[in-house]
Amino acid sequence: MCNNRRNKPQSGVTLIELVVAIIVLSVALSGVLKMFELINRGSTDPLVRKQALAIAESLLQEVQQQAFTLCDPDDANASIALAATDCNSLDQNAGGAALAGPIPNTESRYSQTDPLDNVADYAGFTMPDASCAGICNPGDATPLPNLAGYAASVTVTRAGAAAPFAAAPLDAVLRVQVRVTGPAATEVNLTGYRLRYAPN
Repeated sequence: MCNNRRNKPQSGVTLIELVVAIIVLSVALSGVLKMFELINRGSTDPLVRKQALAIAESLLQEVQQQAFTLCDPDDANASIALAATDCNSLDQNAGGAALAGPIPNTESRYSQTDPLDNVADYAGFTMPDASCAGICNPGDATPLPNLAGYAASVTVTRAGAAAPFAAAPLDAVLRVQVRVTGPAATEVNLTGYRLRYAPN
């Protein structure tokens, strides 16, 4: 009687092949997990980004809805001035110097009696600042709850006499840039323009 077991080929894997397969799979899996970790670390929480965007949009809209006059709206000649030289003393164009703050400098975003009242008044505005320890509403220096990790800044520059506003005088167009930062290195930048539609 013949023993057929000796002639039958073996099936399965050896111990060495199994160990090598486990090592290869472990290395591949650790690479995939590392990639997910990097993606998670670099991605911003959608809620944080939405909140930063909401702050930026709100602030940009607030600035763009202000008056854009040659003179401060409180100046007696604000409604009749045809040039900045027609203003009594409150020239919103700052005599052509860099726009750097409210005119007059007593105006504040948080004041109900002497608020910012012109687009150019927001140049250099930041939150938090000495008057508001966080993100605050206009006319109120009380920080809004749950926004302690956010900060906002506004830059206002002249944008006339160059494309796409080459036909307008330099001081007839203002570029408003709002930057908001938040937790997890979140950053939102928005830009808007405000044109003076009438001479004064």
